[in-house]
Amino acid sequence: MIRRTILALSVTTALAVCGSAFAQVAVTIDTAKPGPVIDKNVYGQFAEHLGTGIYEGMWVGPDSKIPNTKGWRKDVVGALKELRVPLVRWPGGCFADEYHWRDGIGPRSKRPVKVNTNWGNVTEDNAVGTHEFFDLAELLGAQVYINGNLGSGSVQEMSEWIEYMTSPSKSTLAELRRKNGRDKPWKVDFFAVGNEMWGCGGNMTPEHYANLYKNTTTFIRAPKEFKPQIIASGGHTDDVKWADVLTREVKNDMAGVSFHYYTIPTGKWEVKGAATGFPENQWFSTMQNTLKMDKFIRDNKAVMDKNDPEKKVGLFVDEWGTWYDVEPGTNAGFLYQQNSLRDAVVAALNFNIFHQHADRVRMTNIAQMVNVLQAMILTDKTRMVLTPTYHAFKMYVPFQDATSLPVSLQNNTTYSVGSESVPQVSASAARAKDGKVYLALVNTDPNKATEVTVNVGSAGAAKLTGQVLTAPKMDAHNTFDAPSAVKPAAYTAQAAGGKLTIQLPAKSVLVGSVE
Repeated sequence: MIRRTILALSVTTALAVCGSAFAQVAVTIDTAKPGPVIDKNVYGQFAEHLGTGIYEGMWVGPDSKIPNTKGWRKDVVGALKELRVPLVRWPGGCFADEYHWRDGIGPRSKRPVKVNTNWGNVTEDNAVGTHEFFDLAELLGAQVYINGNLGSGSVQEMSEWIEYMTSPSKSTLAELRRKNGRDKPWKVDFFAVGNEMWGCGGNMTPEHYANLYKNTTTFIRAPKEFKPQIIASGGHTDDVKWADVLTREVKNDMAGVSFHYYTIPTGKWEVKGAATGFPENQWFSTMQNTLKMDKFIRDNKAVMDKNDPEKKVGLFVDEWGTWYDVEPGTNAGFLYQQNSLRDAVVAALNFNIFHQHADRVRMTNIAQMVNVLQAMILTDKTRMVLTPTYHAFKMYVPFQDATSLPVSLQNNTTYSVGSESVPQVSASAARAKDGKVYLALVNTDPNKATEVTVNVGSAGAAKLTGQVLTAPKMDAHNTFDAPSAVKPAAYTAQAAGGKLTIQLPAKSVLVGSVE
């Protein structure tokens, strides 16, 4: 008989009415029923040719006075390595469907200068191309996810790019790669056929795209050891038709279907809301809107389960994150926004959702790494600052390739504004590769702390050791003059009287190992 081990946590929060009794919220982790592995690529990143996301933010060129390795900033690369970045998507995004790979090879001084019509109408000198991107991936120790150009490119162009990158032969393209400085083939881990084909990638129907996808993948050929997993461009928000059509119509060469969803406080693209200085009702609407990710994933999974019951095809959320109005005085096409404690809470809520759906969600890519949207890092010339989102990613590192564990919440309290509410507590747990059980807790309420009591039972839990991330203000953020205003603090709780009590502050993220 298999003995079942259960960790039971009682999350205690005060009721809204002053003087009321405490409500018990039980969070139960069943360590005897391990779920699917949380693929490390759930913590993937995204670097698009957009604003200062690559140029200035990461790439300064080998001749820069800013310390660099092969043109990539040492400080930024070093900070990203601390996140154990598993995967980087490049070169877009909408930029991908106007990118022609031959523009980005050969001597940089001879590469053509183009106009980035998607993002700010600024010049693109193609200083960062295929070779430079692989240098970045190798510096980070990350897998690569390359987005092919279906919108303005051709089947031949994508086929030849794959040959250029992966062929060990003496073909003309392989020899051109060698002439440009790379002898051995690269491993292209993932390759996407277009991006947002419903919009900037070509305004197509899913049925039309499915046929183009099948045609294109027929000619994406590479040696078996270098052949990428191929990704189809899928839907967004509440549109499940793309996942439905693709998993019905495409039976081969499709590792995953992409999905995009951005959290916007107002829900309106025209006026999204500010990154800082926002009222509490926009804190609440941000929490409410980001939690919709769970329903969107469930709806896509439902049609995928019908068409692909063996779960061969993954749902790859390769664009997600917060999207606010740009910072005043900046180029509207650069999508530069400040990053606050609110963003860290959003990131953690999404991590917990992705963990719940690890059977299908095998990759996600936050938008984006540096200086764009919900960035890990902000830079200003020689200076660099780590954002609250960066800290959330680092706290969750133990969940990479960890085995998910079932978590149930009973009688969860709510955080309410007006007549609407969201769950106050979000939780996730997994057994990491080091053998320890890790627990992540998020408190969405910006006003009320919670008390978490871990009952020490047959699992033998005696303490929790980890970190907590919070700050006094909802929009607390790091600046170049105050780079440590928001950062994690060490947290340890010891069992007493048979119980392990955790104080979870308002508007906070806590991750720790239960031992």
